[in-house]
Order: sequence, then C-alpha cells, then structure tokens
Amino acid sequence: MKIKLTGLMITKNSDAILDESLASLKKLTDEIIIVDSRSTDNTLRIARKYRARIYVSDEEDLGKKRALGFKKAKNNWILTIDADEVIPPSLASEIKQVVESGKYDGYYLPFQCHYLGRPVCYGGESHRKLRLFKKDCVVIKPALVHEGYEMTKGRTTTLENKICHYSYRSLPQMYGKFTDYALREARQKKVKGEKTSFKKIFMYPVHMFYARFVKDKGYKDGLWRLPLDLGFAYMEWATYFFMIFLR
Repeated sequence: MKIKLTGLMITKNSDAILDESLASLKKLTDEIIIVDSRSTDNTLRIARKYRARIYVSDEEDLGKKRALGFKKAKNNWILTIDADEVIPPSLASEIKQVVESGKYDGYYLPFQCHYLGRPVCYGGESHRKLRLFKKDCVVIKPALVHEGYEMTKGRTTTLENKICHYSYRSLPQMYGKFTDYALREARQKKVKGEKTSFKKIFMYPVHMFYARFVKDKGYKDGLWRLPLDLGFAYMEWATYFFMIFLR
C-alpha cells in the first residue's frame, strides 16, 4: 500500500539506471515529481512510463530546482533521491512505517555506495543524508553542486536500512562526472570570493587522496578502488585549476 509521500528527483540525461530508480520509488510513493534540465536521452520517456509529473527548469542552482519540486508537491512528506539511487524493499518498508508513525519530522538515510558494481564501505563512502522529511520543516540550501537541506523545526533520526547509490558505474562515466562537479564547484567558489593558489592546485589533491585512501581507511575495500580515490584527487585539482580561467 502506498502512503501520502511525494518522491522528488532532479534529472539531466539520467537514463542509465533511471528505470530501476523510478520503479523503486513508484512502489512507495503516491506521487513522483521530476524537475528536468532538458534531457536529450531517454530520461523523459522513462519518467512518463512511471507517470511522473515533469517540470522543466533551466536553473543552474540545484537548490532552486528542488524548491520548484517542493512547490509542486501535493504532500507534506517528501522523499528526495537522485537518478542513480535505488530504494531496496527493506528501506521502503521502513520508510512506510516511520511516515505512518509520525514520531519524527525528518529522517537521515544511510548510504551504501557502489563502485564498478561492487559495494564500497570505507574512505568517505559510508555516510548519511537528510532525504525524508516534512517539507514545512526544512529549508533548501542553494548550491551548484550537492545542495542540501536544513531542518528548521521538529525532530530527526537516522533510519537503519540503506539506500543503494550507483554513482560510479564505469571509469569514463566517473571521471566525466568528476569533471562536471569540479567545474560547478569552481564556479561556486568564485561566486563566494575564494581564490585559487599553487598550494590548492597541487597540495589539496594529495591531501584528498591521503584522507580518503589512508586516513579514512579506503584501502580496506581493496586496491581495486584506487582509481576512485585518485578520481577525487583529480576533482580537487580540476576545481582549483578551472578557477584560473573563471572571471
């Protein structure tokens, strides 16, 4: 049985695992809203298959896109997920229970990240995010990349079951994503008045790799994840390198 819950997603050429993602969302919610950035692949065709309500936005700010989805949602309870995330049955059951219980106003979802089809558990890949909440209890923090939510009232807790995140599906896809993130992050830092430097371009990437693979014990997942942590180091380098050319 579905509950009074709106599923919210932002898309842009996101058809890779969108079918699986929306299928998991459709079983749980009574409304799906997609805010799309003029996708040219099969994203919209797949979205219509699940009878999602689709709105087009040219906004660069992801927070403003989420705000559009909030405005269009008919329910107070919102579940936000990305197009590369899937809700397993165990998490769906838990979400139904907590929404119906009404004990809390917001819930953090723990993540199980996957890299090249295998789960990774260390090096910054074990985290939680505020994704399930009453929309009248949160504000959206604007951002060009990795927008977030902040509770303004009510109580929160963390769910037990994890959402599956398939962010790193192949090396070309992963490095393309990191390049896009780096450019967005560079623009965001420029807007905030931050400056780049020799130290940031060459030393921050080294620190990033050390922090993920050594300090946060990414090595425990195995040497096969080295390209992932080198990718984060590359993204750090690209962010401050791109800032040289932004005005």
